[in-house]
Amino acid sequence: MNPPARVLFVCIENSNRSQMAEAFARMHGGDAVEALSAGSRPSGKVNPKAIEAMRERGYDLARHGSKSLEQIPTGEYAAAITMGCGDACPMVRASVREDWQLPDPREMPPEEFRKVRDEIERRVLALLARLGVQQRATQRGTNS
Repeated sequence: MNPPARVLFVCIENSNRSQMAEAFARMHGGDAVEALSAGSRPSGKVNPKAIEAMRERGYDLARHGSKSLEQIPTGEYAAAITMGCGDACPMVRASVREDWQLPDPREMPPEEFRKVRDEIERRVLALLARLGVQQRATQRGTNS
C-alpha cells in the first residue's frame, strides 16, 4: 500500500478557503491523502460561514482550528496549493505547486460564499485526479 499523498492548502487567515480545501481533500481522498491547511497570518478561528457551508456538504469543520505555517509538519508534499497569500507563503518542498486565484469569501453573502466553496471542491477533485489519488477511499476521521 502506498503512503498517503501529503497535500497542503495555504491562504492568509486559514479560516475559509484553505480550511474548505483541506476538508474536501479529506472527504474525497479518504485514506489516500493526508490533507493539511495553514495560514500565512492565521486568524485563530474558522469562519462560521465556512463551518455552515461545509455542514451543508456533510462535513463538520467546527472542530478545525486556524493554524500557522509553523504548525505544519516539515517534509515533502505531493502538492502545495496557495490561495491569496502571495509572497507571504514560504517555499514548501512539493512536487506540484499551484496558486489558485480565488476570492476570499469572508464577507460574501451565503450564495456567493457557496460558489467559492463549490469552485474549491471542483479544483480539489481535479488536483486529486492529477495526483492519482483514488477518490472516496476509506475515509479517515473528518476532523483535525
